[in-house]
Amino acid sequence: MPQRTVTVASKVGLHARPAAVFVKKASELPVPVTLAKDGGKPVNAKSMLAVMSLDVRGGERVTLAADGEGAAAAVDELAELLETNLDG
Repeated sequence: MPQRTVTVASKVGLHARPAAVFVKKASELPVPVTLAKDGGKPVNAKSMLAVMSLDVRGGERVTLAADGEGAAAAVDELAELLETNLDG
């Protein structure tokens, strides 16, 4: 199961627009994806409510994980997205 830890670049963290952009992209991927704060329990990255419940702030580290064929590419794509300022 590929996984990667990244720092969230958006100043507001994974709230409002950045969370919506992230969840939309995760939902487009053909593999199950989870997101977790450092040391926390992973949640479904395709669920807006689950992602918002993590209360991820800008500059915090999160771990992405995916399973199945294409999982490594999915993790890389989402990691790149989180490392981008999505504040709009």
